[in-house]
Parts: sequence; C-alpha cells; structure tokens
Amino acid sequence: MQAFTAARSADTPDALWVCEHPPVFTQGLAGKPEHLLLPGDIPVLATNRGGQATYHGPGQVVAYPLIDLQRAGYYVKEYVHRIEEAVLRTLGHFGVTGHRVRGAPGIYVRLDDPFGHARLEATPEGEEPRFTGLGKIAALGIKVSRHCTYHGVALNVAMDLEPFGRINPCGYAGLQTVDLSTIGLPITWNEAASVLSDKLVTHLAP
Repeated sequence: MQAFTAARSADTPDALWVCEHPPVFTQGLAGKPEHLLLPGDIPVLATNRGGQATYHGPGQVVAYPLIDLQRAGYYVKEYVHRIEEAVLRTLGHFGVTGHRVRGAPGIYVRLDDPFGHARLEATPEGEEPRFTGLGKIAALGIKVSRHCTYHGVALNVAMDLEPFGRINPCGYAGLQTVDLSTIGLPITWNEAASVLSDKLVTHLAP
C-alpha cells in the first residue's frame, strides 16, 4: 500500500484491495503498549495508520480503499463517514443493524438485539464513548498521504475471537468484539467480501 501510494500520480486509477490476513496484531502510530495485554504467540506489527491496537485473522474481511481524495472531491472526515456507511449498508443487507458511536470510529451492534432497529442513545459531545450493551463488529484505521488513502476497514465475519481478549481493542479496555457468526448470521467470507466491496465502491465514488 505504501509503495502503491508513493508511486501513484494524478492519473493512477483508484483501487480496492480485499483480503484475509493470517493472525496478527497491528498497532497504530499513536498506539500505547499497555493496550497489548498478552499477545503471546501472535506477532505484533507496527503500522503507520491511525488508532490503537487491533487484531486481524482468518474469517475477517479486510478492505483497503486506495483513493485519491482530491480527485474524489471530499475530505478525510467524509471519507471515514462513507466507509462506515458502506459497512452499515453491508450489515443491513444481511438484516443486521449497525451503529456508530460518537468519538469511537468503527461499527457496533447491540449484543441483545443485533437485528433490531432501535436507535442508540447518542453520547453527549465531550463525553467518553459509551459501549454498554454493544459489541464491535468492524474496526477502522486509515492513513492519508498526499491526499491519497491507504489502510482501511476490517469486518468480522466468522473468526476465532479469543485474540481480541489479549488486547484492549482500539484502546478501550473491556470492549467486546463480535462477528456475524456469533450474532447468529452464518454467512461465508466470500459472501461478506462481495457485499462489502460493492458497498465500498458505491459509497466511495466521487
């Protein structure tokens, strides 16, 4: 991604890379070591994205949009919003209701009612994010260089969730992480990857 971004010109077409990683913890630029509790036998990789520690592994769809924001005509804040919207629409395609939490990028679901449509109570501005009753199903971490994006978003489909217990996910102690399988949606990696890719292409268009 770094090489692609460094080499691209104003005429380089945008791209979307979708993959599945072997088990790895990644740490963002401002990542604090205390959020890596017990990595054990899983390697820890320092990255230049934003955010804190997260986990990637089999059963998770990882999508890396490589977008020229200047050409697309929108800024970083809107870019993040568009990625989150693509994840929300992906979940909606499968009947799951996802939620944003103010101040905590990513997408969350209600643990007691992931298919219900009730809105979350908004976190008051200036207060710490509230995660009571929520599980994180998609994590987001990006980097922008010369108006061009890399890194991206990870959607949990059918994973071994145990490694998330070895970190404070995204820097939040006790934040529960879930996947589509554990909330009662047994879809394949390919199904989730196909829908997420389509939604990202649609919502990241200029």
